[in-house]
Amino acid sequence: MRDLEGYFKALSDVTRLRIMNLLLQGELCVCDIHRIVDGSQPTISRHLNYLKHSGLVFDRRDGPRVFYRVSKVDRAGLKALHQFLRKVFKGKSVLEDDLKELKDAMARGACAKPTPSETSGPALGGALNNRPQLQADS
Repeated sequence: MRDLEGYFKALSDVTRLRIMNLLLQGELCVCDIHRIVDGSQPTISRHLNYLKHSGLVFDRRDGPRVFYRVSKVDRAGLKALHQFLRKVFKGKSVLEDDLKELKDAMARGACAKPTPSETSGPALGGALNNRPQLQADS
């Protein structure tokens, strides 16, 4: 029950909801998240840390860059939570605008890159077809 409480506490902030919306599309570099959410670097890092400590996201370092992705769905209830979030995020203008901006950033060659083990999942589509597709763990 503590995990569930932690998940919902972590999701009780608009900035963290925006970050989760982006990360449900696939692994992203912190610089891409920072650019799209348009907050200060310390603020975005604090929110990402909160999500990480709640168990909703994982991070990995690749040289100077830090990449974030949603936690694997084998953790209790995460698959259902990810499905729920995807459903309720649809149609929210701020979140839809963030996804459009992410798609544009990927088309321009932003930092995001998928992990080698990722082989399936929802893609952002259209302009990303010539790039490795971003996927979420689902």
